[in-house]
Amino acid sequence: MSVKVTKQEALDYHKSPNPGKVAIATTTELETQRDLSLAYSPGVAFPCEEIKKDPKLAYEYTAKSNLVAVVSNGTAVLGLGDIGALASKPVMEGKAVLFKKFAAVDSFDIEVDATDVDKFCEAVKAISPTFGGINLEDIKAPECFEIEKRLIEELNIPVMHDDQHGTAIITTAALINASEMMNKAVEDMKVVVVGAGASAIACSTMYKELGVKTLIMCDSKGVIHKGRKDLNKYKKDFVVEEALSLEEAFTGADMVLGLSRPGTFTKEHIALMNEEPIVFTLANPTPELFPDEVKEARPKAIVGTGRSDFPNQVNNVLGFPFIFRGALDVKTRKINMTMKMAAAKAIANLARQPLTDELKESFGDLTYGREYIIPIPFDKRLMVEVSSAVANAAVQTGVARVKEFDLEAYRKNLAAMI
Repeated sequence: MSVKVTKQEALDYHKSPNPGKVAIATTTELETQRDLSLAYSPGVAFPCEEIKKDPKLAYEYTAKSNLVAVVSNGTAVLGLGDIGALASKPVMEGKAVLFKKFAAVDSFDIEVDATDVDKFCEAVKAISPTFGGINLEDIKAPECFEIEKRLIEELNIPVMHDDQHGTAIITTAALINASEMMNKAVEDMKVVVVGAGASAIACSTMYKELGVKTLIMCDSKGVIHKGRKDLNKYKKDFVVEEALSLEEAFTGADMVLGLSRPGTFTKEHIALMNEEPIVFTLANPTPELFPDEVKEARPKAIVGTGRSDFPNQVNNVLGFPFIFRGALDVKTRKINMTMKMAAAKAIANLARQPLTDELKESFGDLTYGREYIIPIPFDKRLMVEVSSAVANAAVQTGVARVKEFDLEAYRKNLAAMI
């Protein structure tokens, strides 16, 4: 469903009734002198003393257990590029709103004016005691890889760069369902990835974890192959032996993932693929190819874009709010691959379920098929299905602080929150 907005409408929305999109609300009474004494001096000293003795009690006596930082330095913002920390603030506020609206997770946006990896990590580490999780956002590659890796290693709370893993999780869910419709095992598929930035590398890593064995990655200079001397260490993980042309890469391919820019591949390239290919053209706002162009070359193609005005929108809001919801609820130390894969499988499975009456009223009677392989972002069941899958995976892999975990009781709690 496409909704057009004008520049002035967007500016007015961000300006009125108050500047920005977020505010702080209190969760306790503060009406009397006694309330003041409990909330601040002298009562506040007691939880402080307890937390000093046992830091884990911060999860019980403060908002840490339901608080995520959305942190960016503004070096790779949407389709705007490197616009700086301050200019990125509307986007980060928007991400905080999505956390709250979709998964009841409280969030502060933190814009860090530092492009140096060391300085950025130092800033995030310094503020990390405040939060139960860190959502890194819109940080350019390759710095984002080192930043995320270092913070995961050095912090004891979950850290995830959503631009990498969010897209990977959603497209993996879509791949699970699309491969079933093709009646072809992912192990037997040939996958081409056009783009070699943060999202492309994370997607490729997850596809290999899913079982994909033949994957060809392309950057702006062509196929990433063994003979090239201009590759960073992250691209080197995906080299192929031969120096293929783009045409050779596409020939007989079962899937192409576009995370680049308009026009990096053409209808002619799509025509070289198998008869029923999976084509995800995720350049935003203008995809590499529009769905109708893909269908001209391969009418049976399963097509997804990053846009809301075409079927199969790959939207990260299907994942990150619920992944952090589950991670926070079991007080996990990190978000690992098992948790991410559990999220992808839960998203894929939800697309196979009939729509609720509420969704049918807004979106029509969509049914599982080529035009509907991933759920609608407004499907409220995502919180139950994805959050519970992530929380359970965290417990099973030993990264959760919570040891006594009743999955069915937790699912009921999530349903009650909705």
